Amino acid sequence: MTVVCLGVEGCTNQSHKLPVLGNPNIAQNDTTYPVVPAFKFINQDGLVITNKTFDGKIYIADFIFLSCPSICPKMTREMSEVYKTYKTNPNILFISHTIDPKNDTMSRLKAYAHNLGVDTKKWFFVTGNKETIYSLAEDGYFATAYSDSTAPGGYVHSGGLLLIDKNKHIRGVYDGTRPKETERLKSDIKKLLNEQF
Repeated sequence: MTVVCLGVEGCTNQSHKLPVLGNPNIAQNDTTYPVVPAFKFINQDGLVITNKTFDGKIYIADFIFLSCPSICPKMTREMSEVYKTYKTNPNILFISHTIDPKNDTMSRLKAYAHNLGVDTKKWFFVTGNKETIYSLAEDGYFATAYSDSTAPGGYVHSGGLLLIDKNKHIRGVYDGTRPKETERLKSDIKKLLNEQF
């Protein structure tokens, strides 16, 4: 994966814009950046959530599973901190994909969201076909998600919180286990809001 903005100075000279992540396609003086591909999942309320749900919105995405014995609780705690900061902003949404759809049923996801006390029209906990979720993680978000019986809880996945702009470009990846990274994410959301709205 290539970050399209090399060095701090390069980013600064572009009116403090965040980089666009991924390998750009350059053809005849036209540069296009990879976008998160189309997807379709079911959220904790049984509603269909697609890429169109996020049209014109900035959103933060991650990949977790509810029985995760390691990093997921930390990730959700850090995501919650970002949610608290931006929960009233109509231009920001959140999505958490379960990588264990067999066990993380819609009702379990609903209970989980309820226990967090989040607005389910703002933060979606989604489930769907396992292979589709894994493929989206790897090919759409450049993240890791797969089954592994030797891993804690039976799955391997990235601990990243991903910042996606209103054009479906990935604009940042943040370690979801580190509060310092959460602060950086909150600051970058503010920059992206200034850039896009």
